[in-house]
Amino acid sequence: MQNLKDKIAVITGGNSGIGKAIAQLFAQEGAQIVITGRRPDVVEQAVAEIGQNALGFVGDASDLADHVKLAELVRERFGCIDIYVANAGVINLAPSEAVTLEDYDRHFATNTRGVFFGVQTIAPLIRDGGSIVVTSSLAATKVLPDHPVYAGSKAAVAAFARSWAIELKERRIRVNVLSPGPVETAILGKLGVRDADRPAFEKQMASLIPAGRMGQPEELARAALFLASDAGSFVNGVELHVDGGMSLS
Repeated sequence: MQNLKDKIAVITGGNSGIGKAIAQLFAQEGAQIVITGRRPDVVEQAVAEIGQNALGFVGDASDLADHVKLAELVRERFGCIDIYVANAGVINLAPSEAVTLEDYDRHFATNTRGVFFGVQTIAPLIRDGGSIVVTSSLAATKVLPDHPVYAGSKAAVAAFARSWAIELKERRIRVNVLSPGPVETAILGKLGVRDADRPAFEKQMASLIPAGRMGQPEELARAALFLASDAGSFVNGVELHVDGGMSLS
């Protein structure tokens, strides 16, 4: 059974990591997928891997003009969509005293402003009864070392989602938040974790997680599928922590 048969889903940041895993699963479940990303080569490769049900859009989530262009593409190709996953984000860890103005603005431009205006721009094209899933982070509710700016940018989008769930109730559009804990993705390299240090890093992280390991992108994708599909039809305005229980420790 395909849970998203004949649905159309837009996934920002769907060219890598958790976003790509969501796109792949949604496509397997029968949806037509539109993924976005900043790097043309990576977007093209992701589209090829997802298959014929995927369409790529190259754009920057922090650029409001790109959200408008994406909406125009959706309107021209499909008329409307059923699911919007606001997943694109950036992360650069640093303690408060080391945060630069550039770091701060980059986080909030992509993680916060980009999500807000992305939803504002695409919402008119979401069918009544559709679904919005916003990717936040465990860091938004649990204090983690060197995460203050990233955490603040992600806490804001969870607050947005609660407001949207009420604002869009007349259209029966559900809005929920997916909050991952540590997940094994390529972003570990961007955080400065060298390949040689990765086993030790993952062992250290696993010791903080009741499940005893880091998460896999596919596990986050299955949670997103639940929130976006009819399986979660009576779930609205929640923040789902998919973190192996780390929020409890």
